[in-house]
Amino acid sequence: MPPRTSPTERQKRLGAELRKMRLAAGVSAESVAGLLGLDRSKVSAIEQGFRAISEERLRSLAHHCGSADEVYINALAAMTRTRKRGWWERYRGSLSASVLDIAELEAHATRMRCAHSVHIPGLLQTSEHALALFRFVVPTLPEEQVALRLAHRLERQRVLEGDSAPDYVAVVHEAALRMQFGGRKVARAQLEYLGHMAERSNIDLRVLTFEAGGFPGAGQTVNYLEGPTPRLDTVQVDSTHGPDFLHTEAQLSKYRAQLDWMERLSLSPASSRDFIHALARQL
Repeated sequence: MPPRTSPTERQKRLGAELRKMRLAAGVSAESVAGLLGLDRSKVSAIEQGFRAISEERLRSLAHHCGSADEVYINALAAMTRTRKRGWWERYRGSLSASVLDIAELEAHATRMRCAHSVHIPGLLQTSEHALALFRFVVPTLPEEQVALRLAHRLERQRVLEGDSAPDYVAVVHEAALRMQFGGRKVARAQLEYLGHMAERSNIDLRVLTFEAGGFPGAGQTVNYLEGPTPRLDTVQVDSTHGPDFLHTEAQLSKYRAQLDWMERLSLSPASSRDFIHALARQL
């Protein structure tokens, strides 16, 4: 199989896990190359996500490294079997790779948690709200880019639909609820939509009010994507230059604690729905 020119975040993650496994076992890249019948450069390319690895070779590597976590190994093996092109690939070359990486990670998440201080979570935005956001970009986006981003955003939201949809826990600060992107009419429709979505059994929407006071990570947008095992969780945080993806043990622990803290400070799901409906009536 030819090498990839631009591996996705999920492909890079698989390679990073294999490198972590090798280093933890004190096994050299040369030893792995000999085991798998590859040259040293190809082992490096696999660990960077530029080359695929077969399930058979992955399991041989895991055995050679003495890894006994069957759930973890099976999850890695499943990542090697991903051959079907996801819907997001239709946007390859038209939208940034990092935006497509978010959609791919969401599609494979077993559960999702997020915290938003200024914006409504993308998976819970109305098309009018999302359209207004895309018009507040510097430099200004051409109309065709706005249309592409909106279409992609709406397709992303389908991950929350269907019987196999993952559980989604969203903490949204009162500040985000009071922002009027697109004007009062759009803001009211967005709040009403949030109240409607919060009725779904797989969506746990919680409001963090001004009265709750301070909280960790204030102003930061955090998306925590759970994998089949905690070792394969991923944190995605927004920045002015685009999304960053984090997955070291220390980073995962930090953001789990941060989200736990914010959830404890938030209103209950029922009280959150009442709060959102009350805000909508004020507009």
